[in-house]
Amino acid sequence: MSMMIRYRIAVVVGAAALLVGGPAWAQPQPAPHAAVAAPSHSDLEAVRIDPDAAPPGGDTSLHAFTANLGPETTNSPMTIRIDLPRGTKAKEPFFPEDCEVSGNGRHVRCEFPAGLRSQRSATAVIPIELDQDLVPGAVLQGRFAVHSRDDRNEANNRVEFAIRVDEAEPGL
Repeated sequence: MSMMIRYRIAVVVGAAALLVGGPAWAQPQPAPHAAVAAPSHSDLEAVRIDPDAAPPGGDTSLHAFTANLGPETTNSPMTIRIDLPRGTKAKEPFFPEDCEVSGNGRHVRCEFPAGLRSQRSATAVIPIELDQDLVPGAVLQGRFAVHSRDDRNEANNRVEFAIRVDEAEPGL
């Protein structure tokens, strides 16, 4: 066989292989495993901010404020878990809007993505409805906590807050 014929056979065989098998770049490849970043060295702190007082049947909002004391930006998501006191319930809209509420409306879970920089904060805003039968002057105790794989100091991750039940405004 001449060299030219061998060359043509090789080209035809190679082209047939491409047609049957497709180019290597088009072949399905196993998905790369998502790289999980190593936890950062962060100190997340739950900061107490009491909601404004509200009358029985009224509304107020909790600002579940969390600060990253650093020294690094978070590499993992963080979750804020809120436990509202008896006589209250969470009501939409929440911030972030994808917060999840338990069936009784008193437990809320909000997740924030990784990337909270050092010396920055994130806040979950949860509107709260007070029961109509609460007694004015009562002080209701709730709490919230922040959790993240990155947090190196869990001593400052939980805080209580108080909701004062006010007198109803005259004429309401």
